[in-house]
Amino acid sequence: MYIVTIVSGGQTGADRAALDWAIARGLQHGGWCPAGRLAEDGLIPERYQLKELHDGGYRKRTLWNVRDSDATLIISLAPELTGGSAATMRFARSLKKPWLHVSPGMDWQVAVQSWLRDIAPGVLNIAGPRASSAPGIEAFTWQVLDGAFPK
Repeated sequence: MYIVTIVSGGQTGADRAALDWAIARGLQHGGWCPAGRLAEDGLIPERYQLKELHDGGYRKRTLWNVRDSDATLIISLAPELTGGSAATMRFARSLKKPWLHVSPGMDWQVAVQSWLRDIAPGVLNIAGPRASSAPGIEAFTWQVLDGAFPK
């Protein structure tokens, strides 16, 4: 497997699902989180090995995770990106970093495997909506990651 580290910002939803998936698979994980380890459900638990920004919030966290990764995979339930997920895509474009968005209505299995094979990232940023705005995103994130990286 070419992925060495999975990173995200630690928000509920896709971010935490990706971190939990990495931990369950024995992969390194990390990333930047907002000052105060803030998330929609309170403080991001310490079990997630995230670096805390000293002077930034969600947007800066998102930018730094894109910046410090080889590529970004955006996982959502909707075909259109909104909010922080759309900002993630804009940051990846402006930094000229590879990115891919997948959602359930597309042939994401082939797209993700082909994309990862082509770019072979060592550090993969996983982004997507928070749990409150996309019920079920955690399960879909696990499904995508399991499909991309069979055991």
